[in-house]
Amino acid sequence: MNSQEIVTPFGKSSYSGGGSANECIEVAHTADGGRAVRDSKDRDGGTQFHTPAAWAAFVDGVKAGAFEAL
Repeated sequence: MNSQEIVTPFGKSSYSGGGSANECIEVAHTADGGRAVRDSKDRDGGTQFHTPAAWAAFVDGVKAGAFEAL
């Protein structure tokens, strides 16, 4: 199994609403436990692949507020 093999359907947050603020990403699990990420409005525009460790670091950063606007 390839580590970049996508093993679940892409999904997006339930917080992603409609209207003009509908920019969102979609995330799927990969065979190695990492994540694949793509733009929900440009699904053919490419997919980024993140290792399990990189995804965990990202999630930890989100929980710690590292990406909040100043």
